[in-house]
Parts: sequence; C-alpha cells; structure tokens
Amino acid sequence: MTLNYPNGKPYRDERARWKPPSVAGYANRGMTLEDDLNATNEYYREHGIAIVHKKPTPVQIVRVDYPRRSAAVIKEAYFRQASTTDYNGVYRGKYIDFEAKETRNQTAFPLKNFHAHQIRHMEQVVAHGGICFAILRFSSLQETYLLNASHLITRWNEQQSGGRKSIPKREIEQLGHYIPLGCQPRIDYISVVERVYFTLSGENS
Repeated sequence: MTLNYPNGKPYRDERARWKPPSVAGYANRGMTLEDDLNATNEYYREHGIAIVHKKPTPVQIVRVDYPRRSAAVIKEAYFRQASTTDYNGVYRGKYIDFEAKETRNQTAFPLKNFHAHQIRHMEQVVAHGGICFAILRFSSLQETYLLNASHLITRWNEQQSGGRKSIPKREIEQLGHYIPLGCQPRIDYISVVERVYFTLSGENS
C-alpha cells in the first residue's frame, strides 16, 4: 500500500525496514521501541497504574482494489494532517504526552528524526503544565532514555539557529534518565516520571 503525507510526499517507515538485533537476556529483546511501549502501556492499564495510548493518525483512503467481492485491498492513502506526538494519557491526575524515536547512531541522536510541528506541540503541552518528554532508544546499543521536552526543544531551537544537528549521547546520559529494559513492564518510564516530575518537583503526596 502507498501511504503519503498531506503534501503528497511518500511516507516511508524506517522501522518497518530494520529491527534491532536480538540480545541475549530476554526472549523478545529484539522488539522495536513501539512494540515495547505498547506492551508497557498495556501493562500499566491492566494494573491501574496509568492510562496511556498511542495516538491514531487520521488517514484518507484514495484508492482501493477489489480482487474479490468479499475482499478489499487499500492501494493508496494519505495522512489527513501532520501528526503531533506518538503517545498521550493520564498519570496521577496529570496529562502526559511524549514522542518515541529510535536511532542506529551510537554517539548522538539526530534531530532530523523530529519534525517542527512535533516540537511546537511539545512547547504547547509544556506551556499548559503538561508532562512532556521524548523516549529515545539507541537501537544497536539497546539503551533507552527519557529526555525532558525542554532539553529537546532547546537543542531543536539551537539547530534552527545554525547549531549542531544532533544531541550527543553523552549529553542525553547527563540530562536524560536511563530506562533499563525489563520484562513487565518492558520500559518502565512511569517510574522515571514519578521520580522526576513528582518526587523531585515536590508534588509527591
């Protein structure tokens, strides 16, 4: 199926073309970041910890083939509008919103993985008091970090003014928060949210 952006440019999902190699230790350690997050969010919902969902992206279908009367095959479609971030929900009465990205780069996270409308959306969430961040995975290293949106926004704006086009991994290690890969939940980002946005901010009750 051909899927296009609103401007007609073909959409290519790099995650569908490559998956990180499996590493000994867990049976499903080769899962993509999206797979891990979806499994994690299901665990949170089932255990009453948080309600977080992946945002659906509206799609306009423009061409459908009917090889059989009982079957339809979508051949071409367009995103109706530019997407914002990947996930949103509620944790302890607070709105949370985040983007999830992967890179095979081992020394820096390319800012080209993000889009201007996503950064603007994050700025709006922060301005309205929401909890906003990015979950970044260095796929070949199997390392995952939570980076506060404010740090990402700063680096993005610096790039727009001629600054570097990536965030060094050492900076993410210093300013972000490492999330070890587990079993249940697989990526326990809520424990980081609890520590960073509630305990350290003095909102823990």
